[in-house]
Amino acid sequence: MIDPPLSSLGAKVVVVTSGDEEHPPENIIDGDSRTFWMSTGMFPQEFIICFAESTKVSAVTVDSYNVKHLKIEKNTSRYASQFESVTEKEFEHTDGHLQSNSISLNGSSATHLRFIITSGYDHFVSVHRVSVPQLPS
Repeated sequence: MIDPPLSSLGAKVVVVTSGDEEHPPENIIDGDSRTFWMSTGMFPQEFIICFAESTKVSAVTVDSYNVKHLKIEKNTSRYASQFESVTEKEFEHTDGHLQSNSISLNGSSATHLRFIITSGYDHFVSVHRVSVPQLPS
């Protein structure tokens, strides 16, 4: 089963550290791995996804290029502040191929997820898609 785009579930990218009008942050949640958000070349880079309501998240899948190290934090408030660490992951260098990493979040409830890219394999990184498997009701 293909996970629906986060944008169709009411999620929004509410904070991003850099931007390129050709590759806006909304591309991260549009469900299309051919579109992407691209950093402007310094680290750390981060983006925050806000869910329409508190959501139980068992895992996220991140499709990207050149990301080396990623931290994920969450919060459960209405505001994008006071985050707590959930996990960190070192990504394998895929040299010219899309990185696809499924990252367990152990069923954490969250209203916001903050993704912090602390380093990359190049000066620029791109995030093509973040998806969250839908849990059965």
